[in-house]
Amino acid sequence: MLTTFNGHQVFYANGGQALDVNLPALVFVHGAGMDHTVWTLQSRYFARHGYAVIALDLPGHGRSSGAPLAGVEAMATWVLGVVRALGFNRAVLAGHSLGSLVVLEAAGQAPEFVRSLALLGFSYPMQVGAPLLEAAQNNDHAAVDMLMIWGHDYVAQLGGNAVPGMGIVTPIQRLVERAARGVLYTDLHACHVYTGGTDAAQRAQCPVNLILGDRDRMTPLKGARAFMQHFKQPTLALLQTCGHGMLEERPEETYRALAAMLEKA
Repeated sequence: MLTTFNGHQVFYANGGQALDVNLPALVFVHGAGMDHTVWTLQSRYFARHGYAVIALDLPGHGRSSGAPLAGVEAMATWVLGVVRALGFNRAVLAGHSLGSLVVLEAAGQAPEFVRSLALLGFSYPMQVGAPLLEAAQNNDHAAVDMLMIWGHDYVAQLGGNAVPGMGIVTPIQRLVERAARGVLYTDLHACHVYTGGTDAAQRAQCPVNLILGDRDRMTPLKGARAFMQHFKQPTLALLQTCGHGMLEERPEETYRALAAMLEKA
């Protein structure tokens, strides 16, 4: 679906169901260099189970126009503005990786707006290694290679997709490769320099649900565990034999963890 916000085209997926402002809003925010398609399974499921689904393409990503936003704070403000412009006064926010920082910041900016948070592939601080940042800044394909290797458990890199003939890593690699020049670096740099996580967590008033992979090398589990003390009502769902890319590595387990969270929202 297409709408406009601040003079730019915004695309969001609704899971194939017309957006109904009388239903609870469920907003999905993707990670660095990606778009709404990473949430396809979740979008379609929850749109058929009582939610108004809004899986956003951030500015400069997917089918949303404009330049990519340079900071997590600006992304959070944009997400809140778009969802409000669509007619919603409250929402559940779910974000993966960069998206997890964005929805956390949004909950800090507007605690009365956010009913519940799901943080997938989350850790804080989310600093990015210098080799990856440098490769992304130079638009070197090595940045994509590093994301695929570090962002997935080694088992996922061997195969194992439930769909015969499909890999797990290749589709997400192609998605990042399609990102416009400079987008991946802007996103990774936003993660690297974001320092508002502690303040946002302390301002947030809603339940916080962390969905993490036990073999995540991009956002190590120990960072998320240490940070959980800053949340008022945290829960943790730990996905076994799973790296950073749980949306493609463990799609069924991920949506079940989200469904369990939403039962309490």
